[in-house]
Amino acid sequence: MREFIERMRAGGRVVDVEEECSPVLEAPKRAAATGKLLYFHNMGGMRGVMNVTADRSSLALALGIPEEDLLRRLAACTYNGHVVADGSLPTGTADLSRIPVMKHYPKDAGAYLTSAIVFSAYNGVQNASIHRMLVLDKTHVAARLVEGRHTYNLLKAALAEGQRLPVAVTIGTHPLVTFASCSRVPEGKEMPFAAELLGGEIRVKTCRNGISVPEAEIVLEGYIGGDLVDEGPFVDITGTYDIVRKQPVIEFTGMYMKPDPIYHGILPGGEEHKILMGTPYEPLIYKAVAGVTGVKDVVLTSGGCGYLHAVIQVRKRTQGDAKNAIMAAFAAHTSLKHIVVVDEDIDPKNPGDVEYAIATRVRGDRDIMVITGVRGSSLDPTICDDRTNVKVGVDATMVMGHEAEFTRATW
Repeated sequence: MREFIERMRAGGRVVDVEEECSPVLEAPKRAAATGKLLYFHNMGGMRGVMNVTADRSSLALALGIPEEDLLRRLAACTYNGHVVADGSLPTGTADLSRIPVMKHYPKDAGAYLTSAIVFSAYNGVQNASIHRMLVLDKTHVAARLVEGRHTYNLLKAALAEGQRLPVAVTIGTHPLVTFASCSRVPEGKEMPFAAELLGGEIRVKTCRNGISVPEAEIVLEGYIGGDLVDEGPFVDITGTYDIVRKQPVIEFTGMYMKPDPIYHGILPGGEEHKILMGTPYEPLIYKAVAGVTGVKDVVLTSGGCGYLHAVIQVRKRTQGDAKNAIMAAFAAHTSLKHIVVVDEDIDPKNPGDVEYAIATRVRGDRDIMVITGVRGSSLDPTICDDRTNVKVGVDATMVMGHEAEFTRATW
């Protein structure tokens, strides 16, 4: 992560905060006010960073490619990098009070780990994913484990056999490792994916509980058991407060920190959160739509919380292609709520351009698809009690054979 920060600095994209800054509300509020990477030299007595990958260009910088190549580069990945064992990781006594964990908003339940990657393994099955974690005391956190997701299923399997699930939590990893951990990949392929993104190889060290982790500023090792406690409220991707739930407790039994470590915090509902939530779905949607028509670009919009709204740019082959693209995209990312499909002359990253397409190329009785009673995102405040919602697809493309009537004037 340090090398990446210096690459961002060389591009003039780092703001140094030299004065002391509190991790309670102050640092998160500063991060909300800028899109640049904030480097805190004294945040609760430790160095810290926020907005590490707050836009697509920073992800492209991490990969060493032009931003316009990002989507196709990610869509071409095969999750085949090499994970190389590199010895054991020495750990000492766990003590979360030594880390400047942030309280982000006034009504938060407390201080939350937001960038922490949870590495876990059980019966030979491995996983890496980000989970928010509410600090309970020096050695315990409450972790939000979404039902049916991989960590939840591994914990369920361990508890069924009377075991605790061993985990190791990293804070301050390379942004491509963080990105891979946020991506939907085949089971156990998060680290091979990270290795592929990093050029083909990633080295990992093994904690005392048997879990392997890549290089990180801070590593916490421990176990998830069967105890449940209240977790929340917490501001999630929509910028609204999520509900309070009973969630599992992680007990940390060891901790490793680099000399003078750098803490990484992600602002809940901020641009980095949106990039990490939504951008991993863009290549999945791209590949799904490519199966039904000519796809040029896919954008999960910031205004759509980086997760619920997609704009898809296509080159139609037949008049019905835009609606087929809508159905393919909903299947690829089931949390999508609204989709707009546009032509090649519309910039999907420009909200004004997309609105123009809706204004001039959409007829409501013909071009709007409304699908009721389908699975929606649990993060959407409008979701029904049975977890279903209404999805809307908008065909904002020109009618084939009538393109001359829609051609925009140019010089």
